Amino acid sequence: MVDTTKNTKLFTTYGVKTSKTVTTEVASKLISKAKRPLFVVGTGVLNPELLDRVVKIAKAKNIPIAATGSSMIGFVDKGVNAKYINLHALGFYLTDPNWPGFDGNGNYDTIILLGHKKYYINQVLSATKNFSDVRAISIDKSYIQNATMSFGNLSKADHIAALDEVIDLL
Repeated sequence: MVDTTKNTKLFTTYGVKTSKTVTTEVASKLISKAKRPLFVVGTGVLNPELLDRVVKIAKAKNIPIAATGSSMIGFVDKGVNAKYINLHALGFYLTDPNWPGFDGNGNYDTIILLGHKKYYINQVLSATKNFSDVRAISIDKSYIQNATMSFGNLSKADHIAALDEVIDLL
């Protein structure tokens, strides 16, 4: 079992509240219990190892995907519900409790994050952390301090193993 709760070194600060580290078991349970989850992925998922795991997670719980950056190309013909959106716009929409979501059924209660630049996603999550009730779970290889919960800083091998554990537990 991969220890995803260590190595949370911070290089910058964005406020007094930082994310709690999360184990693969807890991350899987939170994803499974979410009423309206949204998988928010960045261009970093275009790596074949990560893309395969994103598709498996999305299919396991029928989670819609918000493809940001240039990541949409990776989901064509994969059999998942993926929509393109600008990451900054999505951060703005998530703070609006009246946003109808991609499907018109209301805003999301949980977002799962993977494949973003650390400095970029931390800025976007600063808004959701301070101005919404959306729970943000980062399952990326870098500790994302403005998420609600995050894996610690992981090596590539540990990150892939942790994602496989999440998939097995869903």
